[in-house]
Amino acid sequence: MVRPIIHDPIFLQRPSEKAMKEDVEVARDLADTLRAHIDHCAGLAANMIGVNKCILAVADGKDIIVMLNPELMKHSLKSYRTEEGCLSLIGTRHVERYESVEVRYRDETFRKQRRKFCGITAQAIQHEMDHFLGHLI
Repeated sequence: MVRPIIHDPIFLQRPSEKAMKEDVEVARDLADTLRAHIDHCAGLAANMIGVNKCILAVADGKDIIVMLNPELMKHSLKSYRTEEGCLSLIGTRHVERYESVEVRYRDETFRKQRRKFCGITAQAIQHEMDHFLGHLI
């Protein structure tokens, strides 16, 4: 189900809680919502649809990858400065991002996964994980 995007900065600044097995439906809604905005959005965090859980959905080429409780395990030594926008906020902000990241997470069936990402997918994952901390990007 496609959910509305939250724009309230007070809600978006709240740290997210760990996702549980029963939050898998939220993960599906997050993926559906990203698909609805895919022409102008590379990823979403669950708080952007009003659910304060550590769940993200990110576009990886034509695929949508959903991650519950993602953890950054490794990252490249090389980083870059870029400018990012956010569907929940107006304007853009300057940020520093790693070129590649390795992430451990649970998938939509709550199975453990570990995978390396680079490029815009890695950037979007880092952006969405910042949302879990309540950082407004």
